[in-house]
Amino acid sequence: MGYVTRIVIIGGGPGGYEAALVAAQLGAEVTVVDSDGLGGASVLTDCVPSKTLIATAEVMTTFDSSYEELGIIVADDTPHVEQSARVVGVDLGKVNRRVKRLALAQSHDITASVTRAGGRVLRGRGRLEATRAADGSRQVTVRFADGSEETLVADAVLVATGAHPREIPDALPDGERILNWTQVYDLEELPEELIVVGSGVTGAEFAGAYQALGSRVTLVSSRDRVLPGEDPDAAAVLEDVFRRRGMNVLSRSRAAAVKRTDDGVEVRLSDGRTITGSHCLMAVGAVPNTSGIGLEEAGVGLKDSGHIRTDRVSRTSAPGVYAAGDCTGVFALASVAAMQGRIAMYHILGDAVAPLDLKTVSANIFTDPEIATVGYSQADIDSGRIEARSVKLPLLRNPRAKMQGIRDGFVKLFCRPGTGIVVGGVVVAPRASELIHPIALAVDNNLTVEQVANTFTVYPSLSGSIAEVARQLYTRKSVGEA
Repeated sequence: MGYVTRIVIIGGGPGGYEAALVAAQLGAEVTVVDSDGLGGASVLTDCVPSKTLIATAEVMTTFDSSYEELGIIVADDTPHVEQSARVVGVDLGKVNRRVKRLALAQSHDITASVTRAGGRVLRGRGRLEATRAADGSRQVTVRFADGSEETLVADAVLVATGAHPREIPDALPDGERILNWTQVYDLEELPEELIVVGSGVTGAEFAGAYQALGSRVTLVSSRDRVLPGEDPDAAAVLEDVFRRRGMNVLSRSRAAAVKRTDDGVEVRLSDGRTITGSHCLMAVGAVPNTSGIGLEEAGVGLKDSGHIRTDRVSRTSAPGVYAAGDCTGVFALASVAAMQGRIAMYHILGDAVAPLDLKTVSANIFTDPEIATVGYSQADIDSGRIEARSVKLPLLRNPRAKMQGIRDGFVKLFCRPGTGIVVGGVVVAPRASELIHPIALAVDNNLTVEQVANTFTVYPSLSGSIAEVARQLYTRKSVGEA
C-alpha cells in the first residue's frame, strides 16, 4: 500500500468542503476543522439565507408589480376601515425560521457528503503551528469548545477561514435594532423603517428585499450611485427601479455613527445630517478571518488588508500551505472559493490542474431585477485594458418580456473586433443568474458572436435576446470595426 497524503483544512465553507470532497475522492486522508458547521458563512449566514429571504421578496415584487397588468383579480373582503394599503403581507418570523431551517439542513447535507466521501470533520478552532518537521509536514492544533486540544499532522494545509462583517466603531451592531447581515434572520417582525448603510452588493440586495417585503427603506450610499463597482448601465437601471418603487436612495452620503433611540435608531451622516428609522442594517464590507490562527508566524504572507496572498494555484508564501475563499480577497464568491479549494487539492495531489482564470468567472447580484456578469467589463473597455465592441439590447423589445410584464433590464455583449470572439457580457433581468450561463460558455470556450447568433433559441424566450445581441454585433460589420 502506497503513502497516503495527509491534508488538514481549516474552515468548512465552500473553499474548504469542496476541497475536502476532491481530496477524499483522490485518495487523500482529509480532516476538516470548522467551528460553526460545514458550509461556512455562505451556507449559514450569507448566500443561502439571504437568497432564501430574497426568494420570498421576489414573489412579493412579482405580485405587486405585475398582477394588475396581467389581468389577475385579487378579491379582498376586509372591512374598509381596517383594510391595509397592501393586500398581500409577509410573516417575517415565519420567513426567517424557514431561512434558518434550510441553512441548517444544507450544512448537515454537506457534512454528510464529506463524511461519506471518507473525510473527517472536527468541530473546533484550528491554528497553524509555526514549525515544520524534518519531513516538511505541518502541524495544526485544534481547540475544542470544552478547552481540550488535538494536534494534527499534515503534508499540506488549506486555510479557508472566510471573513466576517466589518464594523464601524460608532455603529456597533447590537443584534436588535442595529444589525449586521448575519443578525437579520433573528427578527420576528418586519422593520417598519429600515436604514441600510452601504450600497455594495450586500446592501443593495437587502435594501431591495426588505422594500419588497413591505419595509420603508432608506439606502445610504457613500458613492455617486448604488453598486459603484458594477456595470454602470446595470447600476443605473437598478437605482431607477429602487427609486421608482419608493426607496429613499441617499447618494454621496457617508454614515458616521448609528445610535439607538427610545423606539428606533438614528444615523448621523458625515455632513451633519441625521436620519431616523426603526432599524439599521450595516453592510459596509467584510474583514478576513486571518488573525490569531498562526499564519504570519508560520510564514504565510498577508496583504495590508489582512487577506492571504496566493498564486493562481492557491499556494501561499509558506511551503505546504494553501488558501482559498474570502480570506484571500480574490473574489468574494462561493463559486470562486470552491474553485480555489479544488485547484489547491489538484496541485497538492499531483492531478491535472488549470490555474484560476478570473476572466471566466460569472457572478450575480440577487436584486430585482438581478444583475449577472461574466468576463471583461465595461470598465475594462473604457480604461483601454482590452479593445472590444459592445451592443446593448433592452428587454422591452423581447416578446417573452412583454408577455410577463417585464419592463426593466437588458442584455449586453462584448466581443473582440476582427475575430468577434465573445469576451464578456451583462444581463439585467429576472433570473439573470440563469441567463448568464450561455454567455459564460461563450467566454470560456472562445466562441464568436456568429456562433452565438446562429445557435437556436426557443421562441419566445428571454434567452432569445442573447442571440439577438450577438446577431447585431455580427451583422453590423462590428467584428471588423475598432
